[in-house]
Amino acid sequence: MAILHFRCKERRRTLRVTLTVPLTVRGQSDDGEKFSAHALSQAVNRNGGLLQMEQVVVIGQPLILVNENSNRSIECRVVAVRHERDGKTYVGVEFVTPDANFWSMTFPIPGARPLRRPFASKVTA
Repeated sequence: MAILHFRCKERRRTLRVTLTVPLTVRGQSDDGEKFSAHALSQAVNRNGGLLQMEQVVVIGQPLILVNENSNRSIECRVVAVRHERDGKTYVGVEFVTPDANFWSMTFPIPGARPLRRPFASKVTA
């Protein structure tokens, strides 16, 4: 019996881009204590991003992200938490209201093909 392989269709609303941006994350812990923590983005899209951070957060928790490069802030919520074996924690966040300019970049439109550079023909002397 043969095994069929299918490629998964991208379910994100906008394409992910690998981008490291220094962030300040503000929120409130379960016991009501406010915190401010430093984080780095790993991958971003127009609607959110994946952050590497040390602060403990839970799914559904509201956060405020501050982009330290542009000093812009945005409200978001935690949608995923992943603990790696090396001790790092990755947190997926989704913006409450998408802001196309929070990451200070233009994202490719969904379904766009990657740009391909034409190869220069080899010139022989």
